[in-house]
Amino acid sequence: MDTGIVLLNFGEPSEPDRDVVFEYLTRIFFDNADLEEAESEEAAWERSEELARRRLPGLMEEYEEIGGSPLQEQADAQAAALEERLAERGHDVEIYRAMQFMEPLIPDVAEELAADGIESVIAVPIYPLCGPSTTVASIDSLESAIEDVEGYDPDMTAITGWHRVPAYNRIRAETISEFVEAEGVDLDDPDTAFVFSAHGTPKKYLEEGSRYDQYVEEHAAAIASIVGIDDYEIGYQNHANRGIEWTEPDTEDVVEGLEGEAERVVVEPMSFMHEQSETLVELDVDLREDAEAVGLDLHRVPVPHDDPRFPTLLADTVEPFLSGFEPSYYQLRPCQCRDEPGTYCYNAGLPPQ
Repeated sequence: MDTGIVLLNFGEPSEPDRDVVFEYLTRIFFDNADLEEAESEEAAWERSEELARRRLPGLMEEYEEIGGSPLQEQADAQAAALEERLAERGHDVEIYRAMQFMEPLIPDVAEELAADGIESVIAVPIYPLCGPSTTVASIDSLESAIEDVEGYDPDMTAITGWHRVPAYNRIRAETISEFVEAEGVDLDDPDTAFVFSAHGTPKKYLEEGSRYDQYVEEHAAAIASIVGIDDYEIGYQNHANRGIEWTEPDTEDVVEGLEGEAERVVVEPMSFMHEQSETLVELDVDLREDAEAVGLDLHRVPVPHDDPRFPTLLADTVEPFLSGFEPSYYQLRPCQCRDEPGTYCYNAGLPPQ
């Protein structure tokens, strides 16, 4: 076996341990230190710890409320399902999980790849919508970590944006349809509003050329078309910890703005492929309270993390790199968001803003 597939994720603490959560937050803030100017790396670490201490009480409360994040467990299950699907196709590959901010951390997995003698690495971020601090940053981190392993120089391929895959759009659309049917909600009822909630991103990234907001808008339009939703809103779940501008409008502002216009709101967490604090707390608890405060019943669509079609989608995506045919056959082309050799995506044909 000489090929390893690395599934890249954000990571979240599985237990509400204060020290673990503090380290987790500090890593996140340091990784995004370029959003502010720091005189030195030491100053950046100090600022990251300051921000982590500020955010810690609120996040601890969230993790205590849900008993820790299920993200890690769900990521494990996705990795196992992909390995099984590829084995059924005759591919003898090893699947690795690497997290940006929680164990198993990306640098540790790079060491593991070297120790296992992996000669070809395929990086697949489990982020449906390609963003600079998630998709691109996770691949950059893996590449850098591999370069830091002395004497290790594998071939590396990376796959970035994959929200345009038809099977993925179908998964999200059918999850919505099945959920509202089970909830007894009629999407054609004028008293039912629909909101796509996307993870926010600093506007600085968009100004520097990220097309994340375009991906959000086109993906929402595609899903809505499949489901048959004529009217919908898009909101962003922002984490404004540094006093910088984020994507607009905030999801809570969108929902609160529906006061008097609807009796209920269906919310689709379109940026996520795992249930995590952003869905289980920010939407199920905080946003629900915001909705109820303006007289709305909130129905939150579940994340289809365990849909049996998802590992097939991932297997199809990596197939060209395992079978030796041109990635363009599956509409994979050199990525523009991460303009580096060996990086491919389904978004390359999207025109600039």
